[in-house]
Amino acid sequence: MPFEAINPPQFPTPIAPFSAGTKAGNTVYVSGTLALGEGGVVLHPGDATAQTRHVLEVIKTTLEAAGATLADVAFNHIFLKDWADYAAMNAVYAEYFPGAKPARYCIVCGLVKPDCLVEIASVAHIG
Repeated sequence: MPFEAINPPQFPTPIAPFSAGTKAGNTVYVSGTLALGEGGVVLHPGDATAQTRHVLEVIKTTLEAAGATLADVAFNHIFLKDWADYAAMNAVYAEYFPGAKPARYCIVCGLVKPDCLVEIASVAHIG
């Protein structure tokens, strides 16, 4: 099935060869999203709350560009640099997913930039 690349124009240039998201049929895949600014500068270093909020706002914007909303998200892949940030990430996450919660997993691992604390990738189904 062919897919449509989703790259909202207000986003900075990606630091690697990928699209912010892709839409295939009624499914939207949002790439792993980090709190990065132009040139790959890490935003909100040391602040998992602010990084999570930034990441979820980017995911929301990507979904909207594809005709979806956060309410359409069925699955999230969450990556943390440190378990110490789990509670902070969850507090912000609960604000963005107040109703029925998407399925998800959360792992601790190294992220592409040392100052990144949170990365989230999403899958949404429209309709």
